[in-house]
Amino acid sequence: MKRLKQIFTLLLTAFFVLTAFPVLAEAPFKMKTAWMDEHETFLIWYAKEKGWDKEEGLDIDLSYFDSGMAILAALPAGEWVIAGVGSVPGMMGNLRYDTYTVLIGNDESLTNAVLVRPNSPILKTKGYNKDFPDVYGDPKDVKGKEFLCTTVSSAHFALSHWLNVLGLKDSDVVIKNMDQAQALAAFSTKIGEGVALWAPHMYKGEEQGWKVAGTPKLCKQGLPIDIIAEKKFADQHPELVAKFIRIYLRAVNMLQKEPLENLVTEYCRFFLEWAGKQYSPQMALLDLKTHPVFNYEEQLALFDVSKGPSTAQKWHTEIAKFFTETGRITKDDLKKVGDSKYVTDKFLKMVKTPIPSDK
Repeated sequence: MKRLKQIFTLLLTAFFVLTAFPVLAEAPFKMKTAWMDEHETFLIWYAKEKGWDKEEGLDIDLSYFDSGMAILAALPAGEWVIAGVGSVPGMMGNLRYDTYTVLIGNDESLTNAVLVRPNSPILKTKGYNKDFPDVYGDPKDVKGKEFLCTTVSSAHFALSHWLNVLGLKDSDVVIKNMDQAQALAAFSTKIGEGVALWAPHMYKGEEQGWKVAGTPKLCKQGLPIDIIAEKKFADQHPELVAKFIRIYLRAVNMLQKEPLENLVTEYCRFFLEWAGKQYSPQMALLDLKTHPVFNYEEQLALFDVSKGPSTAQKWHTEIAKFFTETGRITKDDLKKVGDSKYVTDKFLKMVKTPIPSDK
């Protein structure tokens, strides 16, 4: 009898051990990610709301930062392994920390702008440079003036390229470094001749009557949002990076198929609950409409290196060259990031397909 009890106990113990291990094995991997209050973050926030991360075996944690450079500054402390940043911090991330750019979040060449007040003399001249007929400004009205900008950012790229179109450099004006909220508030109080803002702060400025003097799009420049990965983590866990990409692109599929008007309520909720900011339905719809996104096939095309540097690599090479010319990075720095090989399809090609298309 005693032996039967021992056998029963052993069998019972074995049962609990065997049934417990699959549960432990299926526990989702906690993935720390970093984001700003921008359009690209809505996609991963929406995916998490829908539980799509759990379906891939991940538990994605979204941390808030006010700029891409602030996100980079948090990397040495291990605060994230994947992040959404502008392509300028994307380039700087590789320069400083060997990060990879593994995906293009969206195109924000329309949603970074140099804004001026409606009575600004800058608006007197349109098409000073005949190659850029829709860009406002004349060197004599710009040189020596103060501009508010988050430096080494996509907004800075927009400002610098606008100056370049007018035959000017950063050193020809006074650039006052501020985060986006500070720049918006300061320009509202009549500080500065112009301000470089990205969406949604750009829209807030337009609501106050400020006018767009130039954007990367008007200056004929590509300006993508980068999804970047910390090198050590990505090299050790490429399959987890691929799972993240699959989750993100599932949200892209949804965004491309769902009428954007149907997403306005969720978009406003995202900004209010995650970023603590109030978005009007009109502003939400505008933001959704002015941020093109790229599905899996389109991403593969952007990252394709079969005929030389990919489109995505060319965008980033242009950024590196431009910031070398403006003195923001050195020629030695350019040797490291100039070929933009950190913009890689290595992880994209590991994504399990087909990727679901949800509505």
